[in-house]
Amino acid sequence: MMKLIKSLFMPAASKTTAGALAVKFGLELRGNANEPVRGVAPIADAKAGQLAFYSTEQNSNAFKILPIEVLQKTRATVILVQPEQAKHAPKNATLLITDSPRGNIVKILGEIYREKPRFGISKNANIERGVFFRKKRTTYVGQFATIERGAVIEPGAKIYPYAYIGRNVVIGRNTIVQTGAHIENATVGADCVINAGAVIGKDGFGYTRQNGKNIFIPHVGRVVIGERVSVGANTCIDRGAMTDTKIGDGTKIDNLCQIAHGVVVGNECFLASGVGLAGGVVVGDRALLGGHVGVANGVHIGNDASVGANSGVFRNIPDGESHMGYPAGPGMEFMRHYAWLKKQTKK
Repeated sequence: MMKLIKSLFMPAASKTTAGALAVKFGLELRGNANEPVRGVAPIADAKAGQLAFYSTEQNSNAFKILPIEVLQKTRATVILVQPEQAKHAPKNATLLITDSPRGNIVKILGEIYREKPRFGISKNANIERGVFFRKKRTTYVGQFATIERGAVIEPGAKIYPYAYIGRNVVIGRNTIVQTGAHIENATVGADCVINAGAVIGKDGFGYTRQNGKNIFIPHVGRVVIGERVSVGANTCIDRGAMTDTKIGDGTKIDNLCQIAHGVVVGNECFLASGVGLAGGVVVGDRALLGGHVGVANGVHIGNDASVGANSGVFRNIPDGESHMGYPAGPGMEFMRHYAWLKKQTKK
């Protein structure tokens, strides 16, 4: 019974073989090319018919190298492994040899668990006259989604039920807009994912104080999102007041983040859950911001910089530096302060 329940919730793997994967991804095959692959599992838990990987790559501290015994004892039928580790694999296993098992497992997961194509426009969708579909037959629009006039929907876009696409919004090629997302005053590039409940292009928190009262500043800018960007569930990206809010190519934004008006985020950045960027913040390329980092108005964070979780950033961070703490400072400086404080409490 539990197996049946689990099967209903687990994604179904498409049928393929070890040989087909080797050809598609340029891997060296050792063993049975016709060995079927019915799914992917962690190497310690894999069963017959499944593919697993073992790697000694250490791309970051988050990656743990498992004991070699895990590879030796695995029941996986097909194993993705480095050349130098192949000798430790079970003799009856079919091997896919690569220098980067971690890199290739991502591609294989995408291939095996690829979502079935969706096409067609629901008769219950609310699509105003004047919406421009580049190739309507390649597009999916779910029931009760709303698309207002002037919007441009590029080929392969998927707009899920109850999503809202405002006037003159551009949705890029193969971009996915998940259920309940709200997009207006924005252009979204190709191959993006806008997750459920995200709100993009609403007015920012812009006020000025005049004669003892808070006066709202009208916002006339847009949100411009590049290609291959992921926006997490319930994240908000505000439109600019007079300049555009911009998100660079390849940037990944986690759930529950707040990107204020006029913020510029560079290419290939990672923003973890709960990050808050105040108005006018500039984040350079490949920056890493940990969970619940807060950045004050107008601060610049350099290329390849990183900020530790729960930090409060009130001053600029140069290229390549790692800061943490509240207020945030260079990582080693923060650790010295912490060590000193800890030492004082023992006296």
